[in-house]
Amino acid sequence: MAEPQQEKRGARRFPLRVPVSVNRNTTNGTGQEEAAQLRDVSARGISFYLDSSIAQGSHIGFTLTLPPEITLTESIRVQCKGRVVRVEDGTPDGKVSVAAVIEEYEFLPEA
Repeated sequence: MAEPQQEKRGARRFPLRVPVSVNRNTTNGTGQEEAAQLRDVSARGISFYLDSSIAQGSHIGFTLTLPPEITLTESIRVQCKGRVVRVEDGTPDGKVSVAAVIEEYEFLPEA
C-alpha cells in the first residue's frame, strides 16, 4: 500500500476567489497586465488560473487585494514579485493552473 503524500507547504494557504492582475515581464518593469483568478495564497506563495500558458521559472509581478477575512482589519492591496514554480494544464474551462513563490511584496496605499 502506498504511503500518503507528505504536505510540502510551509505556510497556511487561504483559499480565495478574488481577481489578481499578473504582469509576465518584471525584469525591466514593462510587460502586459493580464487578469487572472486567484485560487489560494499564503505568506510564501500564490496559486492562480491564467487563460494562457506561462513557462516554469518565469519572473512575474502580480497585484491583489487581500480581504478583511485574511487581514483581520480592512482590505489591503499588495503588489508582489515572484517566480513561477509550477504550471499545470487541463482545467475543465481550459485555463492553466500556475503556482508561484513570492520573492518580494509591498503594501500599496489606499486608492
